Amino acid sequence: MQLFGNRESGHSYKVSLALWLAGIAHQYIEIDLGMAREARPEPFRSLAKYGEVPLLVHAGQPFVQSNAILLHLAEHSGVLGGETPERLDRVREWLFWEANRIGFSLPNLRYGLKFIDGGLAPAVEAMLRERLASDLARLEAELGDGRAFVLGDAPTVADVSLCGYLYWPEQAGISVPPAVQAWLKRIASLPGWRHPYDNRA
Repeated sequence: MQLFGNRESGHSYKVSLALWLAGIAHQYIEIDLGMAREARPEPFRSLAKYGEVPLLVHAGQPFVQSNAILLHLAEHSGVLGGETPERLDRVREWLFWEANRIGFSLPNLRYGLKFIDGGLAPAVEAMLRERLASDLARLEAELGDGRAFVLGDAPTVADVSLCGYLYWPEQAGISVPPAVQAWLKRIASLPGWRHPYDNRA
């Protein structure tokens, strides 16, 4: 497998983390997101359907969009939620929720504060913070009932997707509630875990 990503991309980190936790050997290739899309190198330019990272190439087949890639990896490996069709159905629910909720609010807040000169317009920042507060409250409620991970005692790609941007809380200027903090520590204690900025294959 080859993974094309960028160290500042939490979506790339999700896929890297799933590969590390599953123990799947792969080659990591950094893509400079500062380059115009049409100037990015081949084969990335031809294979990345939307011109975005991450891009996973498996057996010559390209896969794009982080949560779609996570589903593929779980199904392919039979781990991290891919153990049974029923478990994968529960994973899929969380991945759709993540994409619409925390995967929207947190990355956009972080991007605006870290990469936009002058930051976000106040109304936009307020909207994202309000939405993120609701998202974190929902996750806190899920994890506050004694579960180690979102689907029980074992991690899945749902956990991987949900945590993707939460290891950069200071870059978004947020505080993480206690049950979510404890969950992040449990993920960080798993064999194979690495910080987002340690994205070597």
